[in-house]
Amino acid sequence: MSDPKTPAPVSPVTGPGSPQDVPPLPGSQPIDPATLPKSIRDELEAPDPTAIDTASAELRDGINRCPKCGSTDIRHKPGTDLLVCVYCRNEWDGARVEEAFGLGEGLRDLRGTVVASGARDIAADAASLMSFKCTACGAEVTINTESTMTARCHWCRHVFGVNEQIANGAVPDAVLPFHIKKDDAVARIRQFVDKRRMFALKAFKEQFTPENVVGVYLPYMIVDGNASAAVAGKGEIKTREYTRGTGNDKKTYYDADVYQIERHVDFTVDDLPLESSTERGNLDTRVNTNNIINTILPFDTKNAVKWNASYLVGFSSEKRNRDVEHLRPRLEDQLLSIARAQVEPSLGRYDRGVRWEQEQLQVHGTRWVSMYLPVWLYSYHQPGRNGGLLHYIAVNGRTGETMGSVPVQQWKLLAAALTVGTFIEGIVLWILAASS
Repeated sequence: MSDPKTPAPVSPVTGPGSPQDVPPLPGSQPIDPATLPKSIRDELEAPDPTAIDTASAELRDGINRCPKCGSTDIRHKPGTDLLVCVYCRNEWDGARVEEAFGLGEGLRDLRGTVVASGARDIAADAASLMSFKCTACGAEVTINTESTMTARCHWCRHVFGVNEQIANGAVPDAVLPFHIKKDDAVARIRQFVDKRRMFALKAFKEQFTPENVVGVYLPYMIVDGNASAAVAGKGEIKTREYTRGTGNDKKTYYDADVYQIERHVDFTVDDLPLESSTERGNLDTRVNTNNIINTILPFDTKNAVKWNASYLVGFSSEKRNRDVEHLRPRLEDQLLSIARAQVEPSLGRYDRGVRWEQEQLQVHGTRWVSMYLPVWLYSYHQPGRNGGLLHYIAVNGRTGETMGSVPVQQWKLLAAALTVGTFIEGIVLWILAASS
């Protein structure tokens, strides 16, 4: 018989807030992919990206030795793709990355995402400082990859370079060496500015010093792709053109037959360059003229060589800070543009134009390689509202192609436009008077 003084046991608590409703720890229970949305399920079930290992095992200790005498004082020979030993003057070629890893092959067979080791995702905790133990004297040598990629041992003068592909975006898979020398770049920039000097800002002309041009290696992702695209829209063929009204009320009308158009194209892309620096990828023309750099494309990326920090001696470089997934939307935009260009030759009969209303892109496979491309840069900051505007003049370090932005005096442009307009108006009036 129960004791009347002992309270009855409390019934199990159920419902919201009860111990039974505490959610399990993340990862403690398996997830059935079949219960997930298709887009998430496909991403989870997709195979991991395939990697191409482009690292140089012989350079991981940071020392690049001359194959003839063993010296570590190695530099790039200006105007060539050669490396030269400062001690014995021996010269040798770097291995072309295209041939070493078969990067120009199998475009039609690309499936999924293939990422070279230097293009892997950047780790948030990756250090910028790298330390090397000098094999000659045992001293510790530290290199800050934020500002340089080579350093010299302060005891025995051995030269070290960062060749290990650490996950901070500083070491790419390949480098395209400078061919255009500084003197040539200075001359090209001077010639570019001289043609625009009449309208240039006075302060710019006074401060213009082309000798201050800087040779910089800019980070790019070089992408191969295998894709298909389907586009649909309407095209018009003009059947009649006529006018109605007189004088200022006269209007021109067009009659046209309208057709539904559909096109499908399979295509590949080889060595498509994408900026992999957030700063250079910012094309806001209110604050900078980064778009200038795109106008000096293309680069002969087929001649790029395997990464070797010795190519950077005497030049600066910018680190990559964007990963493959960050750049994928930009890639898809460019692939759609390529698809439109591919189908354009078949649209000649639509003389009133074509308006695409639907576009679909399917990317079957991509291959990503990180590469440094050579650019000579001259910059000028024009003071103004909201921080002013940063102007660039850029020279392609391989071809010499030059383009830039020169700050102009607006009143001079306006005066020139008014003068030309007045001159043309005078000619028109003279012709009308002569014909009356």
